[in-house]
Amino acid sequence: MEIQNIVNRQWTLNTRPVHKVEHSNFQYEEKEIAEPSEGQILLKTHYLNIAPVMRMYMMADGGGYSTEKILQIGDVIHGRGVAEVIASKHPDFSVGEFVQGQIGWQTYKLSSVTPKEKLRKMSPRGLPIFYGLSALGMTGYSAYCGFISRGEPKAGEAVLVSGAAGGVGSLVVQIAKAKGCHPVIGIAGGPEKCEIVKQLGADNTIDYKNENVEERIAALMPEGLDVFFDNVGGEILDAALNHLKRYARIVLCGGISEYTREEPFGPKNYGKLRMKAADFRGFFVYYHADEFDEAEAEIATLIKSKKLRVIIDQKEGFDKMPGALIGMFEGNNKGKSIVKVSEGEPVIF
Repeated sequence: MEIQNIVNRQWTLNTRPVHKVEHSNFQYEEKEIAEPSEGQILLKTHYLNIAPVMRMYMMADGGGYSTEKILQIGDVIHGRGVAEVIASKHPDFSVGEFVQGQIGWQTYKLSSVTPKEKLRKMSPRGLPIFYGLSALGMTGYSAYCGFISRGEPKAGEAVLVSGAAGGVGSLVVQIAKAKGCHPVIGIAGGPEKCEIVKQLGADNTIDYKNENVEERIAALMPEGLDVFFDNVGGEILDAALNHLKRYARIVLCGGISEYTREEPFGPKNYGKLRMKAADFRGFFVYYHADEFDEAEAEIATLIKSKKLRVIIDQKEGFDKMPGALIGMFEGNNKGKSIVKVSEGEPVIF
Protein backbone atom coordinates (compact mmCIF):
# COMPACT_ATOMS: atom_id res chain seq x y z
CA MET A 1 0.00 0.00 0.00
CA GLU A 2 1.29 3.43 -0.97
CA ILE A 3 0.95 5.44 2.18
CA GLN A 4 1.30 8.77 0.40
CA ASN A 5 -2.00 8.05 -1.39
CA ILE A 6 -3.96 7.41 1.80
CA VAL A 7 -6.63 9.93 2.81
CA ASN A 8 -7.50 9.85 6.50
CA ARG A 9 -11.15 10.72 7.07
CA GLN A 10 -11.95 12.17 10.48
CA TRP A 11 -14.83 13.42 12.60
CA THR A 12 -13.71 16.26 14.86
CA LEU A 13 -15.36 18.27 17.63
CA ASN A 14 -17.11 21.30 16.14
CA THR A 15 -19.18 22.43 19.14
CA ARG A 16 -19.86 20.97 22.59
CA PRO A 17 -23.22 19.33 23.35
CA VAL A 18 -25.54 21.45 25.47
CA HIS A 19 -28.25 18.89 26.10
CA LYS A 20 -28.63 16.33 23.34
CA VAL A 21 -25.81 15.32 21.03
CA GLU A 22 -26.53 16.93 17.65
CA HIS A 23 -25.08 16.71 14.16
CA SER A 24 -23.80 20.27 14.50
CA ASN A 25 -21.40 19.08 17.23
CA PHE A 26 -19.34 17.27 14.58
CA GLN A 27 -17.11 18.41 11.71
CA TYR A 28 -16.00 16.13 8.86
CA GLU A 29 -12.41 16.53 7.70
CA GLU A 30 -9.87 14.81 5.47
CA LYS A 31 -6.15 14.75 6.25
CA GLU A 32 -3.03 13.23 4.73
CA ILE A 33 -1.32 10.46 6.65
CA ALA A 34 2.45 10.24 7.16
CA GLU A 35 4.81 7.27 7.06
CA PRO A 36 5.54 5.81 10.49
CA SER A 37 8.87 6.81 12.02
CA GLU A 38 10.89 4.77 14.51
CA GLY A 39 8.66 3.45 17.30
CA GLN A 40 5.42 4.13 15.41
CA ILE A 41 2.81 2.00 13.68
CA LEU A 42 0.19 2.86 11.08
CA LEU A 43 -3.27 1.48 11.74
CA LYS A 44 -6.19 1.00 9.36
CA THR A 45 -9.53 1.22 11.15
CA HIS A 46 -12.08 -1.50 10.47
CA TYR A 47 -14.70 -0.90 13.19
CA LEU A 48 -15.43 1.93 15.61
CA ASN A 49 -17.25 1.80 18.92
CA ILE A 50 -20.31 3.86 19.86
CA ALA A 51 -20.78 4.43 23.60
CA PRO A 52 -22.64 6.94 25.82
CA VAL A 53 -19.39 8.05 27.47
CA MET A 54 -18.38 9.75 24.21
CA ARG A 55 -20.73 12.60 25.03
CA MET A 56 -18.85 13.05 28.30
CA TYR A 57 -15.52 13.29 26.46
CA MET A 58 -16.99 16.09 24.33
CA MET A 59 -17.76 18.26 27.36
CA ALA A 60 -15.44 21.06 28.46
CA ASP A 61 -14.37 19.19 31.60
CA GLY A 62 -14.20 15.78 29.97
CA GLY A 63 -17.27 14.72 31.91
CA GLY A 64 -15.21 14.26 35.05
CA TYR A 65 -12.92 11.72 33.42
CA SER A 66 -9.13 11.92 33.11
CA THR A 67 -7.84 15.20 31.74
CA GLU A 68 -6.05 13.18 29.06
CA LYS A 69 -9.43 12.59 27.43
CA ILE A 70 -10.67 16.19 27.35
CA LEU A 71 -11.32 17.22 23.76
CA GLN A 72 -10.57 20.67 22.43
CA ILE A 73 -12.52 22.15 19.52
CA GLY A 74 -11.03 20.67 16.35
CA ASP A 75 -9.76 17.47 18.02
CA VAL A 76 -10.63 14.05 16.64
CA ILE A 77 -13.54 12.58 18.63
CA HIS A 78 -12.38 9.98 21.15
CA GLY A 79 -13.47 6.42 20.66
CA ARG A 80 -12.24 2.87 20.72
CA GLY A 81 -11.82 0.87 17.56
CA VAL A 82 -10.50 -2.32 16.02
CA ALA A 83 -7.68 -1.68 13.58
CA GLU A 84 -5.11 -3.52 11.48
CA VAL A 85 -1.38 -2.81 11.52
CA ILE A 86 -0.52 -1.93 7.89
CA ALA A 87 2.97 -0.49 8.50
CA SER A 88 5.26 -0.83 11.51
CA LYS A 89 8.53 0.51 12.82
CA HIS A 90 7.84 -0.75 16.32
CA PRO A 91 9.47 -3.99 17.51
CA ASP A 92 6.34 -5.25 19.27
CA PHE A 93 3.91 -4.90 16.35
CA SER A 94 3.91 -6.63 12.97
CA VAL A 95 2.01 -5.93 9.76
CA GLY A 96 -1.21 -7.94 9.68
CA GLU A 97 -1.82 -7.94 13.43
CA PHE A 98 -5.08 -6.57 14.82
CA VAL A 99 -5.42 -4.32 17.84
CA GLN A 100 -8.23 -2.76 19.82
CA GLY A 101 -7.77 0.54 21.58
CA GLN A 102 -8.16 4.31 21.49
CA ILE A 103 -8.27 4.85 17.72
CA GLY A 104 -10.56 7.89 17.57
CA TRP A 105 -13.14 8.67 14.94
CA GLN A 106 -10.82 8.30 11.96
CA THR A 107 -10.13 5.77 9.23
CA TYR A 108 -6.36 5.61 9.85
CA LYS A 109 -4.15 6.33 12.81
CA LEU A 110 -0.42 6.95 13.08
CA SER A 111 0.28 5.66 16.57
CA SER A 112 3.31 6.08 18.81
CA VAL A 113 1.88 3.31 21.03
CA THR A 114 1.46 5.57 24.05
CA PRO A 115 -0.04 4.22 27.30
CA LYS A 116 -3.17 6.36 27.00
CA GLU A 117 -4.06 4.64 23.72
CA LYS A 118 -4.28 1.34 25.63
CA LEU A 119 -3.64 -0.66 22.47
CA ARG A 120 -4.25 -4.34 23.07
CA LYS A 121 -3.35 -7.03 20.58
CA MET A 122 -6.23 -9.28 19.68
CA SER A 123 -5.73 -12.98 20.32
CA PRO A 124 -6.75 -15.25 17.41
CA ARG A 125 -9.95 -17.04 18.49
CA GLY A 126 -11.67 -17.89 15.21
CA LEU A 127 -14.28 -15.18 15.75
CA PRO A 128 -15.08 -11.96 13.83
CA ILE A 129 -12.73 -9.10 14.70
CA PHE A 130 -15.66 -6.81 15.54
CA TYR A 131 -16.07 -8.85 18.72
CA GLY A 132 -13.09 -6.78 19.87
CA LEU A 133 -15.56 -3.92 20.35
CA SER A 134 -18.20 -6.04 22.02
CA ALA A 135 -17.88 -9.31 23.90
CA LEU A 136 -14.09 -9.61 23.51
CA GLY A 137 -13.34 -5.96 24.20
CA MET A 138 -14.14 -3.29 26.76
CA THR A 139 -17.85 -4.05 26.54
CA GLY A 140 -17.25 -7.67 27.46
CA TYR A 141 -14.66 -6.76 30.07
CA SER A 142 -17.13 -4.30 31.60
CA ALA A 143 -19.84 -6.95 31.76
CA TYR A 144 -17.65 -9.75 33.08
CA CYS A 145 -15.35 -7.85 35.45
CA GLY A 146 -18.12 -5.59 36.69
CA PHE A 147 -20.52 -8.43 37.37
CA ILE A 148 -18.06 -11.04 38.63
CA SER A 149 -15.54 -8.88 40.53
CA ARG A 150 -17.86 -6.17 41.82
CA GLY A 151 -21.19 -8.02 41.88
CA GLU A 152 -19.73 -11.21 43.37
CA PRO A 153 -22.72 -13.31 42.23
CA LYS A 154 -23.50 -16.73 43.65
CA ALA A 155 -25.61 -19.47 42.13
CA GLY A 156 -29.25 -19.05 43.05
CA GLU A 157 -29.02 -15.30 43.71
CA ALA A 158 -31.56 -12.87 42.28
CA VAL A 159 -30.09 -10.48 39.70
CA LEU A 160 -31.60 -7.33 38.19
CA VAL A 161 -29.98 -5.70 35.14
CA SER A 162 -30.87 -2.27 33.74
CA GLY A 163 -30.07 -1.38 30.15
CA ALA A 164 -30.44 -5.11 29.51
CA ALA A 165 -30.79 -4.79 25.74
CA GLY A 166 -27.58 -2.75 25.45
CA GLY A 167 -24.06 -3.94 24.78
CA VAL A 168 -23.00 -4.47 28.40
CA GLY A 169 -26.40 -5.34 29.86
CA SER A 170 -27.17 -8.04 27.28
CA LEU A 171 -23.91 -9.79 28.20
CA VAL A 172 -24.50 -9.48 31.96
CA VAL A 173 -27.91 -11.17 31.60
CA GLN A 174 -26.29 -14.16 29.89
CA ILE A 175 -23.29 -14.36 32.23
CA ALA A 176 -25.67 -14.31 35.20
CA LYS A 177 -27.61 -17.23 33.76
CA ALA A 178 -24.40 -19.13 32.99
CA LYS A 179 -23.35 -18.66 36.64
CA GLY A 180 -26.62 -20.16 37.87
CA CYS A 181 -28.30 -16.99 39.12
CA HIS A 182 -32.09 -17.03 39.45
CA PRO A 183 -34.19 -15.16 38.73
CA VAL A 184 -32.40 -12.90 36.26
CA ILE A 185 -34.61 -9.94 35.36
CA GLY A 186 -33.72 -7.47 32.59
CA ILE A 187 -35.02 -3.91 32.30
CA ALA A 188 -35.32 -2.53 28.74
CA GLY A 189 -37.35 0.01 26.79
CA GLY A 190 -40.20 -1.26 24.62
CA PRO A 191 -41.65 -4.68 23.72
CA GLU A 192 -39.09 -5.37 20.99
CA LYS A 193 -36.10 -4.87 23.26
CA CYS A 194 -37.74 -6.85 26.05
CA GLU A 195 -38.30 -9.74 23.66
CA ILE A 196 -34.58 -9.68 22.75
CA VAL A 197 -33.67 -9.85 26.45
CA LYS A 198 -36.00 -12.83 26.95
CA GLN A 199 -34.41 -14.60 23.99
CA LEU A 200 -31.04 -14.15 25.68
CA GLY A 201 -32.29 -16.21 28.61
CA ALA A 202 -33.68 -13.68 31.10
CA ASP A 203 -36.33 -15.19 33.33
CA ASN A 204 -38.47 -12.12 32.78
CA THR A 205 -38.29 -8.47 31.73
CA ILE A 206 -39.53 -5.06 32.76
CA ASP A 207 -40.49 -2.57 30.06
CA TYR A 208 -39.65 0.77 31.65
CA LYS A 209 -41.42 2.67 28.87
CA ASN A 210 -44.77 0.95 29.35
CA GLU A 211 -44.72 -0.55 32.85
CA ASN A 212 -44.34 0.70 36.39
CA VAL A 213 -40.79 -0.37 37.23
CA GLU A 214 -41.35 -0.27 40.99
CA GLU A 215 -44.41 -2.49 40.81
CA ARG A 216 -42.81 -4.95 38.40
CA ILE A 217 -39.70 -5.41 40.53
CA ALA A 218 -41.94 -6.16 43.50
CA ALA A 219 -43.96 -8.68 41.48
CA LEU A 220 -41.02 -10.46 39.84
CA MET A 221 -38.64 -10.35 42.80
CA PRO A 222 -40.93 -10.57 45.84
CA GLU A 223 -38.04 -11.54 48.14
CA GLY A 224 -35.82 -8.79 46.79
CA LEU A 225 -32.62 -8.72 44.76
CA ASP A 226 -29.08 -9.77 45.58
CA VAL A 227 -27.27 -8.00 42.73
CA PHE A 228 -28.37 -4.96 40.74
CA PHE A 229 -26.14 -4.26 37.74
CA ASP A 230 -26.99 -0.68 36.84
CA ASN A 231 -26.27 0.84 33.44
CA VAL A 232 -28.74 3.74 33.54
CA GLY A 233 -29.00 5.38 37.00
CA GLY A 234 -31.80 7.85 37.67
CA GLU A 235 -35.27 6.81 38.73
CA ILE A 236 -34.66 3.15 37.90
CA LEU A 237 -31.83 3.09 40.42
CA ASP A 238 -34.18 4.63 42.98
CA ALA A 239 -36.77 1.94 42.31
CA ALA A 240 -34.24 -0.87 42.69
CA LEU A 241 -33.04 0.46 46.06
CA ASN A 242 -36.49 -0.25 47.47
CA HIS A 243 -36.12 -3.98 46.80
CA LEU A 244 -32.79 -5.03 48.26
CA LYS A 245 -32.09 -8.23 50.12
CA ARG A 246 -29.75 -8.14 53.08
CA TYR A 247 -26.15 -7.71 51.90
CA ALA A 248 -27.19 -6.84 48.34
CA ARG A 249 -24.62 -5.39 45.93
CA ILE A 250 -25.37 -2.56 43.50
CA VAL A 251 -22.79 -2.28 40.71
CA LEU A 252 -22.71 1.24 39.26
CA CYS A 253 -21.48 0.58 35.72
CA GLY A 254 -23.21 3.39 33.81
CA GLY A 255 -25.71 6.21 34.06
CA ILE A 256 -26.97 7.00 30.56
CA SER A 257 -30.25 8.44 31.89
CA GLU A 258 -28.29 11.11 33.75
CA TYR A 259 -25.85 12.30 31.06
CA THR A 260 -28.14 14.97 29.66
CA ARG A 261 -29.57 16.22 32.97
CA GLU A 262 -28.76 19.76 33.96
CA GLU A 263 -28.47 18.72 37.61
CA PRO A 264 -26.95 15.43 38.79
CA PHE A 265 -29.47 12.87 40.00
CA GLY A 266 -29.24 11.89 43.65
CA PRO A 267 -30.92 8.75 45.03
CA LYS A 268 -33.66 9.79 47.43
CA ASN A 269 -33.67 6.52 49.32
CA TYR A 270 -30.01 5.66 49.80
CA GLY A 271 -30.89 4.93 53.43
CA LYS A 272 -32.12 1.54 52.21
CA LEU A 273 -28.44 0.59 51.88
CA ARG A 274 -27.97 1.05 55.61
CA MET A 275 -31.12 -0.86 56.51
CA LYS A 276 -30.07 -3.85 54.38
CA ALA A 277 -26.31 -3.63 55.02
CA ALA A 278 -26.05 -3.37 51.23
CA ASP A 279 -23.20 -1.98 49.15
CA PHE A 280 -22.98 0.65 46.44
CA ARG A 281 -20.01 -0.42 44.32
CA GLY A 282 -18.55 1.90 41.73
CA PHE A 283 -17.01 0.28 38.67
CA PHE A 284 -14.41 1.61 36.22
CA VAL A 285 -13.26 -1.01 33.74
CA TYR A 286 -9.64 0.14 33.42
CA TYR A 287 -9.05 -0.60 37.11
CA HIS A 288 -9.53 -4.28 36.23
CA ALA A 289 -6.92 -4.56 33.46
CA ASP A 290 -5.28 -7.50 35.22
CA GLU A 291 -8.54 -9.43 34.76
CA PHE A 292 -8.99 -8.82 31.01
CA ASP A 293 -7.27 -12.03 29.88
CA GLU A 294 -9.47 -14.13 32.15
CA ALA A 295 -12.60 -12.26 31.05
CA GLU A 296 -11.78 -12.66 27.36
CA ALA A 297 -11.06 -16.39 27.68
CA GLU A 298 -14.23 -17.04 29.69
CA ILE A 299 -16.44 -15.07 27.30
CA ALA A 300 -14.92 -16.73 24.21
CA THR A 301 -15.65 -20.12 25.78
CA LEU A 302 -19.26 -19.14 26.45
CA ILE A 303 -19.67 -17.92 22.85
CA LYS A 304 -18.23 -21.10 21.33
CA SER A 305 -20.33 -23.29 23.62
CA LYS A 306 -23.41 -21.30 22.53
CA LYS A 307 -24.14 -20.18 26.08
CA LEU A 308 -23.66 -16.54 25.12
CA ARG A 309 -25.00 -14.72 22.08
CA VAL A 310 -23.55 -11.38 21.03
CA ILE A 311 -26.12 -8.83 19.87
CA ILE A 312 -24.58 -6.31 17.47
CA ASP A 313 -26.26 -3.15 16.20
CA GLN A 314 -24.03 -2.40 13.23
CA LYS A 315 -24.09 0.59 10.91
CA GLU A 316 -22.15 0.63 7.63
CA GLY A 317 -19.99 3.57 6.59
CA PHE A 318 -17.83 6.19 8.28
CA ASP A 319 -20.47 8.82 7.54
CA LYS A 320 -22.82 7.05 9.98
CA MET A 321 -20.73 7.86 13.08
CA PRO A 322 -22.55 10.99 14.37
CA GLY A 323 -25.99 9.53 13.72
CA ALA A 324 -25.11 6.32 15.52
CA LEU A 325 -24.16 8.22 18.69
CA ILE A 326 -27.22 10.45 18.49
CA GLY A 327 -29.42 7.37 18.03
CA MET A 328 -27.98 5.72 21.13
CA PHE A 329 -29.25 8.56 23.32
CA GLU A 330 -32.63 8.20 21.64
CA GLY A 331 -32.69 4.53 22.61
CA ASN A 332 -32.48 3.23 19.05
CA ASN A 333 -29.73 0.63 19.47
CA LYS A 334 -30.31 -3.03 20.24
CA GLY A 335 -27.17 -4.64 21.60
CA LYS A 336 -23.66 -3.33 21.12
CA SER A 337 -23.54 -0.34 18.76
CA ILE A 338 -20.63 -0.33 16.29
CA VAL A 339 -19.90 1.18 12.89
CA LYS A 340 -18.04 -0.68 10.13
CA VAL A 341 -15.82 1.91 8.45
CA SER A 342 -13.75 -0.31 6.12
CA GLU A 343 -14.89 -2.09 2.98
CA GLY A 344 -15.06 -5.83 2.43
CA GLU A 345 -16.26 -8.82 4.42
CA PRO A 346 -15.76 -9.08 8.21
CA VAL A 347 -12.38 -10.57 9.10
CA ILE A 348 -12.32 -13.78 11.14
CA PHE A 349 -9.40 -13.63 13.57
